[in-house]
Amino acid sequence: MRIDDYKQGNLEKVVEAGEKAKASQERLNAVVSFCDIEEQIKDYKHTQSDLLFQTPVALKDNINTKGTRTTASSRILDNYIPVYNATIVDKLKAAGAVFVAKTSMDELGMGGTNLNAYTGKVNNPWDLQRISGGSSGGSAALVAEGVVPLAIGSDTGDSVRKPAAYCGVVGLKPTYGRISRYGIIPYASSLDHVGLFTTTIKDAATALEVLAGRDDNDMTTSYKPVEKYSSLLNSDLQGKRIGVIKNVMDAIEDKTIQETFKQLLDKLESRGAIIEDVVFDTDLMNALLPTYYVISNAEATANHSNLDGIRFGVREDGDDLTSIMINSRTKGFSSEVRKRFVIGSYSLFTENQDKIFRKAQKVRRRIVDALKEKLASYDVLLASAAGSIAPYPDESYGEKLSATYLVAENHMLLGNFSGYPSITVPNAIVDGMPVAVNLLAKPFEETLMLSIAKAIEEECGLEGYCREVSE
Repeated sequence: MRIDDYKQGNLEKVVEAGEKAKASQERLNAVVSFCDIEEQIKDYKHTQSDLLFQTPVALKDNINTKGTRTTASSRILDNYIPVYNATIVDKLKAAGAVFVAKTSMDELGMGGTNLNAYTGKVNNPWDLQRISGGSSGGSAALVAEGVVPLAIGSDTGDSVRKPAAYCGVVGLKPTYGRISRYGIIPYASSLDHVGLFTTTIKDAATALEVLAGRDDNDMTTSYKPVEKYSSLLNSDLQGKRIGVIKNVMDAIEDKTIQETFKQLLDKLESRGAIIEDVVFDTDLMNALLPTYYVISNAEATANHSNLDGIRFGVREDGDDLTSIMINSRTKGFSSEVRKRFVIGSYSLFTENQDKIFRKAQKVRRRIVDALKEKLASYDVLLASAAGSIAPYPDESYGEKLSATYLVAENHMLLGNFSGYPSITVPNAIVDGMPVAVNLLAKPFEETLMLSIAKAIEEECGLEGYCREVSE
């Protein structure tokens, strides 16, 4: 399933993608709302020179689409219909994309399993009993199912890259500021990134060309010119320096994943890559998750203080203004989200800010400084994207404070703390399920990162692979 499969001048294939999305709903439960495809193609005037000519695209349901319900998979936003498009929606449309569906997510992006969406669990296309990963699990599932060749997600901790690993597709999170977040319902503003899912590195590069660039509506976006990522791909690894994050690999208990990773390293070395172990301070790696919890939940608490049933959102009855807000927020949010708001609020109390929130910010700075130091000697850092295949819901690591969970399952937070670009690439099929590796590069070095990812794709032989193809 590739973008080029749709560039044959036949809009019927786009309509078929919409029908396929609807047909997959009972199986995957990956969609919150379906888009009006007929209305979009009625006056379609694009040409084959457009990068996304006649390409069906799925959007995570935290991306504002004018006139189309956008809930962020939360009950409190069940009636929210945006009056404007997110910048990336306009960019995708200008490049020729046709929107098929708004996809399920962990509520407000707060989760890594896609189990707490208002519409229920998203099923993994490879095994319906397993999780898809989150929070962008709906988008990952539709690409893995072969419904669309491109889906958009957002990544605050690893919310594009982890579901990409569990569902066996490519998941790209570029440099912070590379893609506009204007019109994206936020989670944590200093950590949020727009990301994307495809089945090939070339398609990921093409999509990044469309999405990247300065946006005056988002003052965090960079003025740095957008490169022609797809035409600059070069999978020559001769002399490329790849650092393997040893902390992560040592924390993984699954011997099969360890073995498939070692086999990949041997292949990369045979192509001329220089592979070396990189060891981070153990305390800093163990601090990734608690630091993330403090910062992300504090920012989320501030970002979503306006979801009170008064200014907008679903309103519950009450005897006075205070009771209306309490009832609306109590019924409007899941217990998981309410828990995170409690954590965020506690860390923002005046008496707690220095000992909790500001301390977490200082730890984040130390983590980023350590990452910058390690990356200075390498083109990319590499590790397994997850410590296991996609788990069943009751086998999910949850929040156990084991080395496997703290390090192996949360190391991709390095890319959000730093804002550095990162990509997940399928590596192998283990016990009928996909496993993947993750690359992390220096800021704005997407071209180099994508090129090394392309070499990995060539060695693993999973380009364009999806569940539909495997049957």
